Amino acid sequence: MMLLKHLRTSIIAIIVFTCLTGILYPLAVTGLAQLIFPKKANGSMILKDGKTFGSELIGQPFSDPKYFWSRLSATGPFAFNAAASSGSNYGPINQAYLDGVKKRIQDLKAVDSSNTQPVPADLVTASGSGLDPHISVAAALYQLPRVARIRNLNQDQLRSLVSQYTEGRQLGFLGEPRVNVLKLNLALDETQSLSGGK
Repeated sequence: MMLLKHLRTSIIAIIVFTCLTGILYPLAVTGLAQLIFPKKANGSMILKDGKTFGSELIGQPFSDPKYFWSRLSATGPFAFNAAASSGSNYGPINQAYLDGVKKRIQDLKAVDSSNTQPVPADLVTASGSGLDPHISVAAALYQLPRVARIRNLNQDQLRSLVSQYTEGRQLGFLGEPRVNVLKLNLALDETQSLSGGK
C-alpha cells in the first residue's frame, strides 16, 4: 500500500516537472527572448535587401584575394560547420598542425608576395571553436594592401572601413579589439558597388 502511494507520487512528480521544465520553461524563455532581443534569439543573422548572408556569430570561409580572409576552421566535414564546433586539438609541435600553418603562410604569400610584414598568428591558426567570425585588427591590416590593390582602392579609405568595422573590448576591458570578417567584406562589396568599382 505504501509502495503504491510512493509510486503514484513519483509518477505525478515526473509528469509535473516534465511539463514545467521540459515544456513551460523552454516556451517561456523562447517567448521572452523573441520579445526582448529577437535578432539574437534568431541567430544574429546578417540580412541585406531581404537576403540572408550568414550570422554575426559564425565565420565563413573566404579564399578570393579581393576579400579579407577569415581564420582557419578545424570543423568537419567542411569549414565553419556550426553543427560540429571544435578545434583541431593539435599541439604546437604536432606535424599536421605545423604543416597547416606553413600552408596558410604559403597561401597568403602566394596572393601577396610583396607583403613583407610578419603574418599575424590568427591568420594561420584556428580558434578553439573553429567558428570564430573575427580576426584581429593586425590580421585585417596585414591583408589591407592586397585587398586595396586588387580592388583598386585607396589604402586610407580601406583603413577607415576596417576601423569602422572594428569592435572594441567587451565591457571595455574583456578580450581584444577585433574585426568581423563577414560584415567587413559585405561593406567592402557595398562600398565598391556604390563607387562603381569592380
